[in-house]
Amino acid sequence: MQYDVIDARISPNGSLDVLSRLEVGKLLNASQGELYPLFRNSSLAVLNYGGHLDDGRELLERYKSFDIRVIQEERGIRLDLRNAPASAFVDGKMIKGINEHLFAVLRDIVYVDDTINNNPRFDLAASDGITNAIFHILRNARIMRPRTNPHLVVCWGGHSITPAEYDYSKEVGYHLGLRGLDICTGCGPGAMKGPMKGATIGHAKQRIAKGQYLGITEPGIIASESPNPIVNDLVIMPDIEKRLETFVRVGHAIVVFPGGVGTAEEILYILGILLDPENSRIPFPLILTGPASAAGYFEQIDQFITDTLGPVARTLYRIIIDNPETVARKILEGVELVRQFRVKTDDAFYFNWLLKIHLQFQQPFEPTHTNMSLLDLHKGQPPHLLAANLRRAFSGIVAGNVKEAGIRAIEEKGVFELRGDARIMQPLDTLLTAFVAQKRMKLPTSTYNPCYRLIADGS
Repeated sequence: MQYDVIDARISPNGSLDVLSRLEVGKLLNASQGELYPLFRNSSLAVLNYGGHLDDGRELLERYKSFDIRVIQEERGIRLDLRNAPASAFVDGKMIKGINEHLFAVLRDIVYVDDTINNNPRFDLAASDGITNAIFHILRNARIMRPRTNPHLVVCWGGHSITPAEYDYSKEVGYHLGLRGLDICTGCGPGAMKGPMKGATIGHAKQRIAKGQYLGITEPGIIASESPNPIVNDLVIMPDIEKRLETFVRVGHAIVVFPGGVGTAEEILYILGILLDPENSRIPFPLILTGPASAAGYFEQIDQFITDTLGPVARTLYRIIIDNPETVARKILEGVELVRQFRVKTDDAFYFNWLLKIHLQFQQPFEPTHTNMSLLDLHKGQPPHLLAANLRRAFSGIVAGNVKEAGIRAIEEKGVFELRGDARIMQPLDTLLTAFVAQKRMKLPTSTYNPCYRLIADGS
């Protein structure tokens, strides 16, 4: 099948004007490691917004002839695009929002490679060093807004949800926007776009002209969750772990909508952090919500959390069904508690420095067959460490579902094997089986072939 493509040469829209010759050389020379392919593939994902692909590899195969090059000129830089998706253009001119996102990709990839990686100033083997690197990436992207009260709400949820769930996420976003709250999501479609879209109306009614719609992504997932057009601040973090830490460092509350494996991974991440005794005094509002049709979904999530992490984990969140206004009011009340706590402890409003995040949640997890089989999915360990290992299990399933490397690994070596206590494997099997039945693993038009096998000890 042929897809419409276009050639173009574009200039940055104020986001990035100057690169050194060394930086340009790194991008131009694909033989110097992974930088150029990383830039090329992430750029293609940005240009393809609206394609609704659930398979990162399919996007790369669809536009095999796509190429993007950095051109250094006397007045700055330009990007030369060949065989780019035509949907990114109107009457031959690139859509401004996509232009901004494209140069955000270039900005972040160059900065991480040139300033963060292999720099002794950033010890990426230490917890504090990783957090420091995240702060500098965000500061370079200029997305933090100092001298303003806490008001950024992180919204998590699936990218392929039902129309009722999408409409509900918009309604929640609307009520958050009416209360002057900004939105941060994973930047893609579905439950990531809905709250932003609703908030734009709420902000418009309140005459809020500079609302922030922050999208945070990473190269491994961007192809299946291309940035939606409402995002006005985009950041590409180096990996999923730094992406997740960014959410909880810059956000002041979290709302979780229905989703699938990726959403479960996010829930386990925040619960693991909040279960850590070192964070017991830090307020962090967490609400799980959806329309009436999603009540069963959250009952399953709630039961899984109780069965695996214990009843204490259940006290760290609240489930609100089919009541967007109550969600917004409770979030606003929670954000005020966050503000009071930050004032009392002299912590920054724009970056949660006091939150303790251990290396188990920060170190990049490579979902190889060996690593997946070695995950410690057993009782007898502190709940926050079990949450960290369960989070990695879900991260591996996400990779096997939608990430190019994960899909190829499954094709070459078969499905991942997860081993653990029956008391964990049984609830996990129940939850994943429900996700498959509800078509939360893939788009509803797709047939899902599991990329995993669950094995209980002794079986």
